[in-house]
Amino acid sequence: MNNEMLTPVLALASWTLVMMIWMYVTRIPAMNRAGIDVKAMKEKSEMDVLPRAVRQVADNYNHLHEQPVVFYALAFYCHLAGTADAVNVGLAWAYVGLRVAHSVFQALVNFIPLRFVLFLLSALCLVAITVRNLTLL
Repeated sequence: MNNEMLTPVLALASWTLVMMIWMYVTRIPAMNRAGIDVKAMKEKSEMDVLPRAVRQVADNYNHLHEQPVVFYALAFYCHLAGTADAVNVGLAWAYVGLRVAHSVFQALVNFIPLRFVLFLLSALCLVAITVRNLTLL
């Protein structure tokens, strides 16, 4: 069985775990410095006192659980439906590369107009995969 379409899935799942580690490596020390007592927290807004750089990493980790869900569904669809051709695999890798770039950019720079371009380009990869699969029905 050809697994070319699943390798980008593994890559993005792995990247999500990298971002999770990055989030905790930055967030826990920042919470300690800010005197946040997790056991006494009642609202997420109490995390707003953390430095922006720390919040940006956490925000990106959350973003990796939003739109990428569509990517995972499309990738598995392509794999199971037999539509994992070179174009769809290429689009999947482009999506992963753009999401990694989006993560790094959001965590380190976070200039929203450019970050939006990365987001939009990655979304267009998903649209292209979807349209290609719909035309193959």
